[in-house]
Amino acid sequence: MTAASGSVSDALALLTKGTVTCHKVEQLEAKLKEGRPLRIKAGFDPTAPDLHLGHGVLIRKMAQFQKLGHEVTFLIGDFTGLIGDPTGKKATRPPLTREEVLANAETYKAQVFKILDPEKTKVRFNSEWLGSMVGEGWIRLASRFTVAQMLERNDFAKRMEAREPIALHELLYPLTQAYDSVALQADVELGGNDQLFNLMQGRILQEASGQKPQVVLTVPLLLGLDGVEKMSKSLGNYIGFMEDPDTQFGKAMSVSDTLMWDWYLLLTDKLPAAIEALKQGHPMEAKKALARQIVADFHGTAAGLEAEERWVRRFSERSQGEAPEVAIPPTEGEVPLSRLLVDRGLAASRKEAERLIAQGAVSLDSQKAADPALRLALSPGQALLVKVGKLKLERWMVTP
Repeated sequence: MTAASGSVSDALALLTKGTVTCHKVEQLEAKLKEGRPLRIKAGFDPTAPDLHLGHGVLIRKMAQFQKLGHEVTFLIGDFTGLIGDPTGKKATRPPLTREEVLANAETYKAQVFKILDPEKTKVRFNSEWLGSMVGEGWIRLASRFTVAQMLERNDFAKRMEAREPIALHELLYPLTQAYDSVALQADVELGGNDQLFNLMQGRILQEASGQKPQVVLTVPLLLGLDGVEKMSKSLGNYIGFMEDPDTQFGKAMSVSDTLMWDWYLLLTDKLPAAIEALKQGHPMEAKKALARQIVADFHGTAAGLEAEERWVRRFSERSQGEAPEVAIPPTEGEVPLSRLLVDRGLAASRKEAERLIAQGAVSLDSQKAADPALRLALSPGQALLVKVGKLKLERWMVTP
């Protein structure tokens, strides 16, 4: 951590937030205490032209290091992309052509600067050092590892057990990724948790090359809009970097309340204590704030606010026309609105109903009911449009 970046403990809290692995945290702390900008490396194989929020988890972690004054290298694996990372694959992945890799790499550079600061980001291609390596160099590199080490990879072991083929070039992938760390003299390498084996090989090769081993930080795979599968363009459960603000905002609003909190942890800079505080409020408001932040990351703050306004307007217009009519009996005099909401199942308890009213989350005929102690007298033949939050809407028809 650089001298102007605050305390080491604060930096550790932010940098390890939402991570699965930090190997080793005491080494990261020691490196931060050195007071110099650390060399941060994260590699991306340009195997597809479009990035989505699943990639954004890792890029945001890079940005957090960047904001603390460290040197971030966005490494494009134009050489390793020709091999194809076999992680998680049950069969050999067909390698891409160099033309495909370079075309995808150009789109990557355009997209990552939606989150990273282009003035403070180094963009490197690993063909700079791997492309010129001759036969003797490859033999020396391969001599640093054993076949047994490579077969410790979970996916390789499973394929061996199932008698599925493993091509020799696939065994080279962890070696090349490890050599990237040596070439860049990385202090920290970031990656998805499915990359843990590859990242750890970088530590081994750095030590064998006389360098201090890098700290390995891994982040989890982001669940997509369905909350079941990891975010993937092929599954359609994604939010893309290049999608328009309305599409991004609408997709973000469609996620479940449970998934929303995971996204807060992985896609924002909020620390766990701040996220817990948000949980005490209305989930709809928290979800809108998250959706605004996602749009703002890619299109600016104003675009986030405008997308929210359009979404609320469309939702309000649509929901009023779709509000189900519910027959309810007239009241004998005035009764608490909170009790009526509980009777209709629009709130779980009187206490929750009063909290929702106090927060301005309840409206009657489009007018907010701000007083938790509000009492109503419902007369025969009366109609009342009742909205609780943004998702619960009914038209009460008082029976004669």
